[in-house]
Amino acid sequence: MSLGPVVPKPLDGSVRFFSVAYLPTYVATVFVLLLVWAGAPGDDVSLRRAWRTATGVGAAQAVWIVVGTTVVAVVFQPFQLAVMRLLEGGRPDAPGAGLGRTLQRRRKARLSARAELDGTAADPSPALVQRAGAAAAVLRRRYPLPDHLVRPTALGNVLAALRDTAGRDHGWDAAVAWPRLYPVLGDRARAVVDDCRDSLDAAARLCVTNAATALVGTALLLRSGWWLLLALAPAAVAVLAYHGALQAALTYGDAVRAAFELHRFDLLAALHLPLPDSLQEERTLAQALCLHWRQGLPPPSRYAHPTSLTDPTGPPYSPTTPGS
Repeated sequence: MSLGPVVPKPLDGSVRFFSVAYLPTYVATVFVLLLVWAGAPGDDVSLRRAWRTATGVGAAQAVWIVVGTTVVAVVFQPFQLAVMRLLEGGRPDAPGAGLGRTLQRRRKARLSARAELDGTAADPSPALVQRAGAAAAVLRRRYPLPDHLVRPTALGNVLAALRDTAGRDHGWDAAVAWPRLYPVLGDRARAVVDDCRDSLDAAARLCVTNAATALVGTALLLRSGWWLLLALAPAAVAVLAYHGALQAALTYGDAVRAAFELHRFDLLAALHLPLPDSLQEERTLAQALCLHWRQGLPPPSRYAHPTSLTDPTGPPYSPTTPGS
């Protein structure tokens, strides 16, 4: 599942809509209209004609363009999850998915090799240790630990690594715990997470929209000779946007991991569950909750109702098996 906000943001919703849905749609609409105004499809394309037509657009026509763009943006806004799934590599049986996973596993193996110190070196140099540590950090952020979770694309693997590693050290399954953790985040943590997620969604939508625009432009300019090169402009923007989405996903992953580190006990308090006294107790409780959310097993049966996270009067937590 997508580790995205599950609570709407009333104050920032218009900003998110503009950057994620409206702006990419508007840019694509203007590009296609300019091609049509220039004479495409056909072999008599003229930028001067496009300029004359654009400067001659009246107020009523401009309003219709804005309204039409807004309607398209609203209609396609709910498909943001599908956009992310497409950039993650689509379905496992999608064409090229097997080859993509093979290439990504090879890259992961090379990175894993750089993250391991040479066992023959009795006293590795500080530079070698630093390089191995840097490679291990990159590996943790860019790839999930199990090979069967590797996705066909770099963006898919960054998000798979996020779902695999966020909260894992403390027993949490991020895929099922995040929709419950997000509503109890503090304002500052939520603002950071939301900003990172908006940047990721905006870059992803810009990538897919411009890729589709490049295909439309190619179809319109197919009989226009060298004017076909104009279709490379949205294609280049799509490539740059994909790399931007990749960087935004890395930042988003760091924000979600930090949210688990800082606010996982807020989730337990919101559920009125006793706070654990040790890491092992926390793992037992977290795993029981995730089994309940993911598979419908009985939840932990002991509750605590402290007035705050630091209330010393709450009963101590004793780890139990699910349903005991």
